[in-house]
Amino acid sequence: MKILSLLNTEPKRLDVALAETLGMSRAKAATIITDQRVFVNDSLANAHLLVSSQSTVTIIDPTVPVYQPTAAQTAPLSILYEDADVLVVNKPAGLLVHPTSASTEPTLLDLLKAYIPSITTIGDDATRPGIVHRLDKYASGVLIVAKTAPAFTHLKAQFAQRLTEKRYTALVMGTVTDDTGTITFPIARSQSNARMAARPNSQEGKEAITHFDVMHRYASATLLDVRIETGRTHQIRAHFFALGHPVAGDELYTIRGIKIIPLGRLFLHARLLALTLPNREQKTFEAPLPPELETALTKLAEPHLQRASR
Repeated sequence: MKILSLLNTEPKRLDVALAETLGMSRAKAATIITDQRVFVNDSLANAHLLVSSQSTVTIIDPTVPVYQPTAAQTAPLSILYEDADVLVVNKPAGLLVHPTSASTEPTLLDLLKAYIPSITTIGDDATRPGIVHRLDKYASGVLIVAKTAPAFTHLKAQFAQRLTEKRYTALVMGTVTDDTGTITFPIARSQSNARMAARPNSQEGKEAITHFDVMHRYASATLLDVRIETGRTHQIRAHFFALGHPVAGDELYTIRGIKIIPLGRLFLHARLLALTLPNREQKTFEAPLPPELETALTKLAEPHLQRASR
């Protein structure tokens, strides 16, 4: 992390003040803010926030490039399966699923609209047509999209009734001592920053259930097979953060004293999705671990870093 001393004594928009202080364009400063790298007074900030030299501005790892491959934003969809009702894709890291109020960058939805123009009429939200579930921007993996209105209704019901199986490969920091476990902390939005908060079971929050099995233990991290029953925002990230084992590469859910592995993305990959299609066929879709994550594991397994798994 780097703490900045802003140049302006009078209040200015954060993107303007950041650009002036760092000697960069306002557009570049806005990108750094959109990438959730900038905190003001310990809270995640937006470009419109007024700041001055009296503000405490922190940037997370500004020297580490964000894993956001331009090619992924313009290349053809990585299609795993398609029929008349649904499309299943392998979403790359660095690509938003749909537009947000804080970003105008290309999204997976833009690629979907180009491939299936009729998708714009599907669903109950015009800002995210055809979308029945989501993955974090810096996560990757299997995502299913509805191509027709009946398919949208069917898939939404599958997820709502917890009839799907969702499995992720995740690398978390530190040594997870239990070989298997279940996390049931309720999740609610934090009142102080952009995080979701995993709360004790005695406190209010939305039900969230995460199961895990240890796949391998490294010297400073643990590779997990994760299965979620619920689909809360940032569920896996918030749950393992609450256990003291943040997901590797996560620059939002950080714990003081635990080193961030400079991946430029989350080590969180939606490996498997199993459900019943609208045609009543039961299907399982899988996406291989991306090369950059394979490379990260290879480095962790180098002799001077390796630690035998239990």
